[in-house]
Amino acid sequence: MTPPQRQRRTPGQDRPAESPGPAPPGKEGEIRNPERLFVIGGEGNGERADIDLVTLIVARADPPVSATPEQAALLRLCAAPLSVAELSAYLSLPFSVVTVLLTDLLAAELVQARASIVRQKVADRNLLEAVMHGLQKL
Repeated sequence: MTPPQRQRRTPGQDRPAESPGPAPPGKEGEIRNPERLFVIGGEGNGERADIDLVTLIVARADPPVSATPEQAALLRLCAAPLSVAELSAYLSLPFSVVTVLLTDLLAAELVQARASIVRQKVADRNLLEAVMHGLQKL
């Protein structure tokens, strides 16, 4: 049995009827021209803000005219606090690219990063005993 042969398609060419698999992402009939990730991330100087997946991001201002489409989308999404993981998922961009974009926005003071809530390492003994006694009464 020979493997299936792949054929190149150019933008705007209809999908062949025999091609299995899902349609490319985007709206019905819309042709997406994906940008290279280094183009979206910009030049950068190699430094990144200390951001992890659960850091909450909040916009401080509306997107300026000079903002890239990705930065403007980030600022619009961050009207309410969102984690970096959520932003990455909503924009369909890798975490590393979102981190580069957020570093630029943090430097321009257009967004504010809020650290996640740190839980106590050791739980309160009184609370654990109260929960245990409550469960025993059930």
